[in-house]
Parts: sequence; C-alpha cells; structure tokens
Amino acid sequence: MSAGAAVISNAGPLMVLAKLNLLHLLKSLYGRVDFSRSVYTETVIEGMRQGYDDAYRLEDFFRVENWIPQEIDLETMATDLREAHLDAGERDTLGLALAASDVLVLMDESAGREIARKHGVRVRGSLGVLVEAHQRGLIGSEQLRAYFAEMARREDIWVSRALVERLLGEVFADQV
Repeated sequence: MSAGAAVISNAGPLMVLAKLNLLHLLKSLYGRVDFSRSVYTETVIEGMRQGYDDAYRLEDFFRVENWIPQEIDLETMATDLREAHLDAGERDTLGLALAASDVLVLMDESAGREIARKHGVRVRGSLGVLVEAHQRGLIGSEQLRAYFAEMARREDIWVSRALVERLLGEVFADQV
C-alpha cells in the first residue's frame, strides 16, 4: 500500500481484531483507520448494549487513539450504493471510500467487497490484515497460524474455514 493511502474499515475487521486483542495492528500497519458513524454504532454502541467485551475494547482503543467516527452525507453518495442491498455500515464505509482517493477498505462481507471492486477500490479482509502483519514482521508464523486457527474455531467470528486453510497454504507454500 502506498504511503498516505486512506484506510477505511467496516465493522467486521474491527470486531475480529478486537475479539483477538489485535487492534494495535491497525495502528502499526496503517497509522490511522477511519470508519463511519454507522460502523461505530454497530461495533461500539450496539455491542456495549449487548454486553460484548470486544465493543468495550474498541471503544477504549478509539478513545486512546483519538479515532472518531466520520459522518457521511447520503445525499452525495453514489446512487448504486444507496440502492445496494448492504447494511448501513457497509454502505457508509464504501461511501467514505468513494469520496477519497488512494484508499484501502477493510471489509469481510462479500457483497460489499464486490461493490468496492466494481468501483476500483482495494479491499482487504480480517485474514488479509493478519497476513499483512505477518509479512511486515509484526506477528510471527506460529502466531499467524494460532490466530487463523482461533478464527476458524470461534463461533463469534464468521470466517470460512476453507478460506483460512487456503490462505495458510498460500502464506506458507514455500515452507512445505
């Protein structure tokens, strides 16, 4: 990713990294990550209301880093985004992305990823963030394997086991 690129996250990667206690990787990898008010509401406000520990971790992390939700103007949003079958967080994340140049979107949901790609926006999911952290030496090989295994095992992280296995195979292909 080029220096100065904006990074905008949807709810999924924020929740996954909070559940794994890896939010610090966002700051290490990207310096700053932006997110919409709807993503904040979903991950922090609703999460805390439902008593999820990761919501409290996210709120603390955002406060310490002084990362605040970005407002989105629905009036200026691309029509295809307003009409797409996306939840508010995905829609607003893509709206922020399309308003920026040189942007990377962190998103796990396939429908949102497909729309992002149609608009020429680079997308990376939770697994991709961990692979990038490994490639940049922020987490070791055994840690990456352990995080992937935990993601595949946990019922509160919705990641395809087949995708986990495929990515591990790709990352460690030269070590077989």
